[in-house]
Amino acid sequence: MVIRALVAGALILMAGLYANGATGPELTPPRLPLAAAPMTFGPWTGHDATPFADDVLDQLGVDDYIHRRYSTAGGAPVSVYVGYYASQRQGDTIHSPQNCLPGAGWRSVFADRATIPLGSSEIPVNRFVIQKGLDRQAVFYWYHGRGRAVASEFANKGWLMLDAARLHRTDGGLVRLITPITDTADAAFDNLAAFSTLLVPQLSEHLP
Repeated sequence: MVIRALVAGALILMAGLYANGATGPELTPPRLPLAAAPMTFGPWTGHDATPFADDVLDQLGVDDYIHRRYSTAGGAPVSVYVGYYASQRQGDTIHSPQNCLPGAGWRSVFADRATIPLGSSEIPVNRFVIQKGLDRQAVFYWYHGRGRAVASEFANKGWLMLDAARLHRTDGGLVRLITPITDTADAAFDNLAAFSTLLVPQLSEHLP
């Protein structure tokens, strides 16, 4: 009961801070459009995938996005979606892939979290194995922006409230990577991790 009361109090405090921050002018830092992200990362070469339909974009509410497919010689391809929101004040908030993928017919058969080392730092990611019929795919996703990467949806919302109050910013993005499982799930996750180490250092220019 004590823990629940503390959590409830913290949520009320953050909601108050968010409301206070939402009354002032919102700041949106300069950024490069996602379309300017490199088409080549080390041995990986990308090309644009099929653009999302208008009804999908309306549902996502993104201000900018890329949907690409990167491949390397002899390796499984990686599908990349990065969506950017200039503001999350008016209801256009980031949609968790946990809600979107089941709507496309995929079911989660495994889920946990991991950290991806990036030299002297690391980022947390959500890891999933999803399945549709006999097809299985490995998924990474995380929330990225305002100077941090966050895996937890609840932590991301907490930071959103605090940053709205402290920084007058509610911009942010979602990064989702998917690769087919052609051998083992661990091998597919390793493939995503190898790609992530090349992608993440580029993101700060597009998701500041």
